[in-house]
Amino acid sequence: MSTVPRRPRRGWRSPRQLLLLPTAGWALALFLGPLVLLVVYSFGSIDLLTFQVQFGWTLSNYGDVFSDLYLETIGRSLLLSVGSTLGCLVIGFPLAYAISRQRGKWQVLLLIGVMVPFWTSFVVRTYGLVNLLDDNGPLADLLQWLGLVDNLRLLYTPWSIAIGMVYTYLPLMVLPLFVALERLDPAVMHAAADLGAPPRRVFRRVVLPLAAPGIAAGCVLVGVPATGEYVVPAILGGDKTLMYGNVVANQFTGLGNYPFGAALAVTLTTLVTFVLLISRRRAAAEAWA
Repeated sequence: MSTVPRRPRRGWRSPRQLLLLPTAGWALALFLGPLVLLVVYSFGSIDLLTFQVQFGWTLSNYGDVFSDLYLETIGRSLLLSVGSTLGCLVIGFPLAYAISRQRGKWQVLLLIGVMVPFWTSFVVRTYGLVNLLDDNGPLADLLQWLGLVDNLRLLYTPWSIAIGMVYTYLPLMVLPLFVALERLDPAVMHAAADLGAPPRRVFRRVVLPLAAPGIAAGCVLVGVPATGEYVVPAILGGDKTLMYGNVVANQFTGLGNYPFGAALAVTLTTLVTFVLLISRRRAAAEAWA
């Protein structure tokens, strides 16, 4: 007597679907929940005498965000974020390509060398850059010994912040690039060379298009956290160069203006999300073209 196999249950009662509950609960509690609180607080107001938050659903906080002072900070943050992302791409692409061409233990050792900085505290590494970029530090001494500069001033400037962010986020650019370039078949480049393409054209017409997914992933992994970076500007920029993350943190911890700090945070989140959606749509359109 044949038996009809039982169909697996569908819906949330299915064992496979139940496995998603811990992850969904974690995301709702620690990601969506704080985001909803930020949005709610951003429409409130604060009593300057008692510092009590009143939820009157006002838009004045968002109007203050677009004042000249904060627009300048947003522009500086975006400029440093784009510059740091391009710096990571320019430095990381040759490094990732060189690692992808290695085989065996040398490739493993080079990948470990890229990931070693993550084994050290982020704050400790950033404070280490203070000694390196100081006016009397080893970098200034080396450049003066070479006769390139007479008086180098990097620390507590936008340049020191850019250097710190490139150093911090460089592994996040190298690893996705390595994954994309490691899949590149050398026979394709040899075939392009055999057909008469010079090295520059091989790089532009073969290597770059095949590495485009890694470039896009690396730019997202670097650009998004760099836009709201707080630790690097606080340590390497001092009080002279403020970025958006420092302004948001100061509203919460220094001034206690939770509604305005929430409005700043929601504005930055919306801006970054909009840029990501536009970039994704363009990438999808190019893939279907």
